Amino acid sequence: MSEPLFFVADAKFAGARVDVMLAEVAGITRSAAQKAIAEERLVDGAGNAVAKSLKVEAGQSFSYLPAEVEPTELQPLDVDIEIVYEDEDIAVVNKPRGMVVHPAAGHAQDTLVNVLMARLSSLSGINGELRPGIVHRIDKDTSGLLVVAKNDFAHQSLAAQIKEHSARRTYETVVRGRLRDDEGTVDAPIGRSRRDRKKMAVTSDGRDAVTHWQVIARYAGWTHVRCVLETGRTHQIRVHMAHIGHPVAGDPLYGGRDELSVGGQCLHARELELTHPRTGERMVFTTELPDYFKKVLTKLENRVE
Repeated sequence: MSEPLFFVADAKFAGARVDVMLAEVAGITRSAAQKAIAEERLVDGAGNAVAKSLKVEAGQSFSYLPAEVEPTELQPLDVDIEIVYEDEDIAVVNKPRGMVVHPAAGHAQDTLVNVLMARLSSLSGINGELRPGIVHRIDKDTSGLLVVAKNDFAHQSLAAQIKEHSARRTYETVVRGRLRDDEGTVDAPIGRSRRDRKKMAVTSDGRDAVTHWQVIARYAGWTHVRCVLETGRTHQIRVHMAHIGHPVAGDPLYGGRDELSVGGQCLHARELELTHPRTGERMVFTTELPDYFKKVLTKLENRVE
């Protein structure tokens, strides 16, 4: 059974429609928020169902009950995937482009989790039955390195490293336009877009987000860039690069028109550095650029400035 979410309306929601507030607080779509209100799954501090026309007052308390999720029994999926490293505690895998990390709407049995169930002897259970072993994730159309916890001990250590920013994640991407400087930092908070719930955006009330970038090569109209994440917000590199006017090539969500026939964003998690949970050893893992990325660079070779 779903656990209720208790919260107090922030001052920024004063005078806003209750469905607008619920959508942002619960991270759901506006239509899902309206459905929850209609089904009386949102109540006020006194336990009374709220009207959809309610205008929120700052400091007002609410309780939201998420919709029940149909139970799903995950099935192992025997698909070949590169395991860069594995021991009794962790595994580092090279996720192919086009694969969702964990089960979600429309992807119940064809995810990286299903593959890991078939390939690894064990997975941590901290994130529940739908996300076993998953400490962090990368987007469906982003390829590259991901560390997986094989037990709860390793999971707790890895999660702490990511939270404390001691685990270092380095990506490579191709972005539209010419970056004038050789390196720079985007320090801009990221939150859910108020215009489109499927998108993230730089917002004044978002969570801290920092991306360091460095130019690898410049081409006519495009730049090959290395990005190091200091934080790990949803779509962080895609949002930050679009924010500074250089969207990721092929990114359909943030303005990177697919003129290079990428078929999705050109973004690869190239390097992962972490401390082993059990031994304390500092470990660095790298992977080659995938074929789709190399093809993009080949197309740009004759455009070198």
